[in-house]
Parts: sequence; C-alpha cells; structure tokens
Amino acid sequence: MSNRLIDRIARSLAADPPHDLLPGDIIEGEEDEPNPAAVLVAITDRPEPGLILTTRRDDLRTHAGQVAFPGGRIDAGETPVQAALREAHEELGLEPGQVTLFGEADPYRTVTGYCVTPVVGLVPPDLNLTPNPAEVAGWFEAPLAFVLDPANQRRMSAEFRGRTRHYYQIDWNDRRIWGATAAMLVNLARRIA
Repeated sequence: MSNRLIDRIARSLAADPPHDLLPGDIIEGEEDEPNPAAVLVAITDRPEPGLILTTRRDDLRTHAGQVAFPGGRIDAGETPVQAALREAHEELGLEPGQVTLFGEADPYRTVTGYCVTPVVGLVPPDLNLTPNPAEVAGWFEAPLAFVLDPANQRRMSAEFRGRTRHYYQIDWNDRRIWGATAAMLVNLARRIA
C-alpha cells in the first residue's frame, strides 16, 4: 500500500473518528430513528487505485438500476463492519478476509430513512467477483482519484415527494453515480482534503 491517496484515506480514518451525523432533510412521517445500514467502500490496491461499485438490478423495489456500494441493512447484533462485509460477500462474493479495514467514515442520513455507515477498506486488484443475480446487475471499478476529485462532483437538484432536494452526481464512463453513494464520496473527499 504505497499509493499516496490510499495512505491519506487510511491516516484520516485512523486519526479522526467519524464525525457526528448532521441532521439532514427528514421527510414527513420519517422523523423516527433511521434504519441502520452499512456499505463497503472497497478500494483496489493498485498504482492507480479504483473503487468497486455495483449496479442494482432494474426490477428491484428500491433504488432500481442505481450505482451503489455493496451494502444494506445492519441485522440485529451486527456492527457496521460486520454488516458491510456480509453484504459485500452476499452481493459480490467478496470474501471478508480479502478486505484490509481502514475504519468507518462519516455516517450519512438518506431521505429514504436510512443512516448509512461507510466502512472503508483495501482489497486486492483484479478480484474474481461474482454478482448475486437476485440483487446486482453488475459491478465496475471507477478510478478513486476521479470520484474523489471535487471538480467531478456536481451539485444537482430535483423534486422528491413535493420538495426540492439537493444531491451530488459524479459522471464517469457513462455511469451516473449519484444520491447517497455520491454524497458519501463527497464526504470522504472533504475528510482527506
């Protein structure tokens, strides 16, 4: 692990614990405690590191077709790390022992009622990942430097449930990374800036 960007991320997470969750937009009827969830921010260990992202199936009930980190709900008795590793294994066949954990990044509250903890770790390059066809349409690796560059992180807005919502979007190689996934990347970029 000699890449400077990877070193900065690892040092930042080791030296600075996750920041408190800032209150975000809470949708009417969702003022209760958010549902806990975790995602794995899997960085590939190569000279030009990448970031493993999935594309959700088009026929899923929620977030259909979206680009996302592997992840999901935290089950009773699980930590965010355990949930992120379990979900990455279920969705991509990524073995937990292949992940060198750096730590947890800042939690993110979604407008759909989740509090998502990003778990950041390093994985070997060129893994033989197998998407779970029940959940994942495919996966890809985006350049880490590109997705963390503020010049590539556009602030957008759209109407959602009768209100104007603001979100981030990162466009890479005909892929639209937006919403919670892009926001967690923006938070990570700000943390290491």
